[in-house]
Amino acid sequence: MGVPAALAHPTSRKVFCTTMSDSPRPDPGLPQDLSVPDPLSDIVRINHTVFTRAQCDVAWKVFADCKLWPGFSELYGSSVRWQGVPWSAGSRLHFDIVEPERARIECVITLCTPPQCVAWINHVSGFTMQQCVLFEPYVGGGTKVTTWIEFTHPGLRSSIAKIRSVLKSLLQTWFSNFTAECDRQARAIGSRSLTDFCSYPE
Repeated sequence: MGVPAALAHPTSRKVFCTTMSDSPRPDPGLPQDLSVPDPLSDIVRINHTVFTRAQCDVAWKVFADCKLWPGFSELYGSSVRWQGVPWSAGSRLHFDIVEPERARIECVITLCTPPQCVAWINHVSGFTMQQCVLFEPYVGGGTKVTTWIEFTHPGLRSSIAKIRSVLKSLLQTWFSNFTAECDRQARAIGSRSLTDFCSYPE
């Protein structure tokens, strides 16, 4: 994919890592859920992977349509607003959340190469959060969507279990609804293609 090394290995510090997969089809090479506590860690990192039948361009189109986001999760307390050119480095994404607590979110886009990947950073309730979303063609058809989130905070060590639980739940809900919409649009595209083929004059 040509993803910069800074995204693949964003930090050399010790990391508390949880890997999750919500896969509708087999993937023997995908890591199992990991929970490797390290009492010296000052970072919580969570990886989450899902699959959709939609091709990368369709999956990106669904992801990039921020008007759809409130339908993917109940955490949103407002619409999603842009400052600057949407999905370009340096632009800012604003929205309010009501879960796990009320807060105003401002994400700064640090990298965006549609339909391959996007990354941003934000600060909320004293935490610094980095997130990256990758879209890769899947060998069995469709798209493999992987996201990782890193949280940092001076007093993080005492809250690792709670933060991990909250993030896992939010990611599972958001990406489950996201892939359902991707699959719906993929089916619609397939139906239109079949109709066009059947109506093609001989």
